[in-house]
Parts: sequence; structure tokens; C-alpha cells
Amino acid sequence: MNRITASQAGLIDCHHCGEVCRDVGATEGEAHCPRCDALMHRRKPGSLARTWALLITAVILYIPANVLPIMHTSTLFESSSDTIVSGVLVLWKGGSWDIALIVFVASVVVPVLKILVLAILLISVRRASNWRPHDRARLFQIIEKVGHWSMLDVFVVALLVALVHFKTYATVEAGPAIVAFGAVVVLTMLAAKSFDPRMIWDSPESAVAPENIESQVSQHE
Repeated sequence: MNRITASQAGLIDCHHCGEVCRDVGATEGEAHCPRCDALMHRRKPGSLARTWALLITAVILYIPANVLPIMHTSTLFESSSDTIVSGVLVLWKGGSWDIALIVFVASVVVPVLKILVLAILLISVRRASNWRPHDRARLFQIIEKVGHWSMLDVFVVALLVALVHFKTYATVEAGPAIVAFGAVVVLTMLAAKSFDPRMIWDSPESAVAPENIESQVSQHE
């Protein structure tokens, strides 16, 4: 049985308050939500292009975020610089395997998976793929919820800097990678925000002929 989307059924939802109402057929960008008066669109204007731009920028910045040092540590006897990965290794070798695991997941696994999932969603939408739309929609919901946890690494460095400054024999300073990494997290969050998940359901295979829409709406009701 062919699916019928809200757009095909003449429905449109508000991104601000979630109100669903009948599409009055106004010019795109001129329809207003009857509840909160926000502008309503069938699909976010320029969603694909904007999401691609943000995602590509995040990928570019992810390179210096991992190559450059994220933290400089100096004591009376030595000084060292650590990247995200080397910092995780130091924590692991020092016996703090639980903290190392948390930092690794938040700083490496989550950003990489978020970038990959967004890329897969963008490519599938561009190709109007009908491949497992329910699973793709769930993936998008997951990366939206866990994306902000990537900032954990930035918080860890900030906490270390604050704690070590109480000591007189050592100093810890944030490295240039922390700026690039913070930008990656923000850019991926903005990319997820600009992506319109309703496009997942826009595929030729799920299209319904106009003359059959009313009958299928009646069946669903």
C-alpha cells in the first residue's frame, strides 16, 4: 500500500509550536501558523544546500581539531601537548579508563557518527531514496538528541584548566584545537537543525496520484 504524506494530504505543520493545519495554498513563505503566527513552509527553504554547507565546513574543521593540540600542560620539570586522541591514551594508561572512554565516545565517536549520518540522510534525500524511511527518521532524532554531548571534551579541558590553576607547580592551557572542535560541534548542531526531516518521506516510489489522495485520507481517518 502506498504511503500518503501530510503534504500530499494537504496538511502543513509549524516548526515552532508543532501545530498541524490544512494547507491553505498561500504563496510559499506567506502562510502563518494560526496558533503562534510564525511563517510556515511545506519544506524548509534551502535546507539541503544550507545543511551541506554547514556539514562540509564541520568536516574541514574536524581535521585541525584532531591534529592540533587541545591542551598544553607545563610543570617545573617538563611540558607536553596533547591532542584529543593522545589525551584519551594518557587517561587510559593512567588508570582512568572510564573517563577515557567517556571522552573518546563524546569527542570522537559522536561527532564522526553525526557527520556520517547527516551525510547519508542528505545523499538519500537528494536521490529521493525510499530506503527504510522509518529508520532514517529515527537516526535523525537520535543525532539531534546526542549531538550536544560532543561538547563534553571542551568542558573537560575547561575543568582541568580551572582545577590546575589552583596548583602552583603546574599550568594547563587550552590549545588551538579546542576552538576548532567547538566549531565542529556547533556546526553539526546547526546542520541538524537546518535539515528538514520531512524530506525523508519525499520519494517517487511513495507518491500517490492526486485523485487517490482524498480516498486514502478517508481510509486513514
